[in-house]
Amino acid sequence: MPGDTRRLGEFELIHELFAPLAAPGAFGLTDDAAIISPPAGSDVVVTKDMMVSGVHFLPTDPPDLVARKLLRVNLSDLAAMGAIPHGYALGLSLPHQIDDAWLRAFAAGLAADQREFGIALLGGDTTSTPGPLTLSLTAFGLARAGRLLRRSGARPGDVVFVTGTIGDAALGLRALRGEVDDPDGFLASRYRLPLPRLALGATLPDIASAGLDVSDGLVADLGHLCAVSGVGAVIDATLVPMSSQVLRALDREPALIEAVLGGGDDYELVFSVPPANIGELERHASGVDLAVTRIGSIEAGEGVRVIDGTGRDITPRTTGFRHR
Repeated sequence: MPGDTRRLGEFELIHELFAPLAAPGAFGLTDDAAIISPPAGSDVVVTKDMMVSGVHFLPTDPPDLVARKLLRVNLSDLAAMGAIPHGYALGLSLPHQIDDAWLRAFAAGLAADQREFGIALLGGDTTSTPGPLTLSLTAFGLARAGRLLRRSGARPGDVVFVTGTIGDAALGLRALRGEVDDPDGFLASRYRLPLPRLALGATLPDIASAGLDVSDGLVADLGHLCAVSGVGAVIDATLVPMSSQVLRALDREPALIEAVLGGGDDYELVFSVPPANIGELERHASGVDLAVTRIGSIEAGEGVRVIDGTGRDITPRTTGFRHR
């Protein structure tokens, strides 16, 4: 950002920008570590995600939105396992061009989402780097002891559901690159600012048999669930929920269906539900005003098949993002 190019020292940075974000157990970020005191009957759930400039966000993305995305992708992992947010630790590896103005906006983004999601900073670390801006966040959540939703419980006959809409973020990235029309900015906003489904996620351990969030792509992530559960799945592409913006893009360029089904960054939840629990799922989803859509089923076998409305196999060539 232009303007303020002064650089705060490490301890000034902590005191001025990040100590105000600290949880009570972080002691104002004045000690070497923080404490977490879970309530009786609760498990502490831990997840960690990293984001690298040019890989997980664009170098030109606003710093407050970068911060909020960093926090929210971790909150989505907590939602996928039925946990509620508690606290987080932050790691920043900063190149020389990241100035104080950028960091102030970044901290403001964290503060905004701390208020929205009821979470606070527990600690972290900062370093300098000659490479790209690299951000790391470890989130801690709380869940009822022994009541996590995992990837391992899906069984043949279960029904596959997904929250929200799919493909917005993948096309949002293309929109930011000028490859897809996005006149109202909706697609770009879905790429830059995920919506962690915490309210519904907290109810799923009593309803679903297995689940995870859609970070690498719908087909790829459902494939991860199937691999751990030792089952297969079939998705009807005509049932996959899509926003009006995605549908318009597909009307103009049908080949984008590969990106919709295989693109990442949606951070919706995909999960399997025994048929007897579908009514309860629908009641809970209605109670938190979130659409859930039946898109397929779990079957014996392995992998994920994608079919069209006639039952013809249309499994995409690229099923999701791979980190290596």
